[in-house]
Amino acid sequence: MGQTSSTYQQPPAVSSARCPIPAATSSKCPISHDSPPKQAQCPIDHTALNPLNQMPTLPQTPAPEQSIILPTERTESSIPRDSSAKWEYPSPQQFYNALVRKGWETPEEHVETMVDIHNFLNEQAWDEVRNWERRESSDQDLQLARFKGRPGEMSPKARFWMFAGWVLPSRFSTEPPFDRHDWIVRRKNGEEVRYVIDYYSAPPEPDGSPVFSLDVRPALDSFGSIKQRISMATKEVWASFRSTGSEPPRRNP
Repeated sequence: MGQTSSTYQQPPAVSSARCPIPAATSSKCPISHDSPPKQAQCPIDHTALNPLNQMPTLPQTPAPEQSIILPTERTESSIPRDSSAKWEYPSPQQFYNALVRKGWETPEEHVETMVDIHNFLNEQAWDEVRNWERRESSDQDLQLARFKGRPGEMSPKARFWMFAGWVLPSRFSTEPPFDRHDWIVRRKNGEEVRYVIDYYSAPPEPDGSPVFSLDVRPALDSFGSIKQRISMATKEVWASFRSTGSEPPRRNP
């Protein structure tokens, strides 16, 4: 499964998502994707987890010089953490505190929208993981056991596409992903599989609304995952040939 784009208003088959800010009120997403790569990343530090809720310990109190009141309610995701609980997303106040702690200048009135985008992209990523698992066996009782944000570490595949962009700039982009996550997914039989997720900014919609692209795939660190990736790549090649009305070259007997 290759890179898929995300659109907020049309979630189903292809994860395509527009920014949930109406174009009439804003022509661009409040997240600046023109910033240096080290800033274009998820503001939540996913390495320091609270063992009680498996999320970073972030305060719910207003930050110094904060001018508006932000909600402190956390939203439960659709992503199972174990058999009895699901992951919770940070509240807008926690998200803003994370931004302040990292020194990022963010308009307070856009924080709730940024949280919506953050949560939506993670839901789309989980849908893509389930699609991979459904093709392998089943996505029943699938759990996200743990995860890690790795924004400063570019995946080998992301490096390859950047190199392709330098060689063939007319066909490929040289823009790096603005974030990367590694998710450890636990299957029904207890087996754990690592997934790599690269988050990209895609060309905007005609009305200026931003679009995001997610590249979700099993990491190449086990025989089963390698087989999954080869099988998916083969299917995509055949689908490409069928869509163009041609067939792959055949070898003479």
